[in-house]
Amino acid sequence: MKKQKCESLEQARGHIDEIDQALIEMIAVRQFYVDQATRFKRTAEDVQSPERVQQVINKVREKANELHTDPDLVEKIYREMIQHFIQRELKEIRP
Repeated sequence: MKKQKCESLEQARGHIDEIDQALIEMIAVRQFYVDQATRFKRTAEDVQSPERVQQVINKVREKANELHTDPDLVEKIYREMIQHFIQRELKEIRP
């Protein structure tokens, strides 16, 4: 996504609204693939996989640093999202 200087508050808010829409769409796609992955998991340990969680956190923190954004914020958002998806997956494994 290309960044551009805004000439008004309305223009900045318009870009923020577009980004919010794209973020929600991407979260929906991520959820779809998490649901797909759940089909291949058999146990709660498979779902919770602390090693995989840490891999994801390390990767997103690194990307945040590359893009000059706050890695702590990115980690916090990802930990919350991952925890939500873990709870969703556990409901599928333990009906």
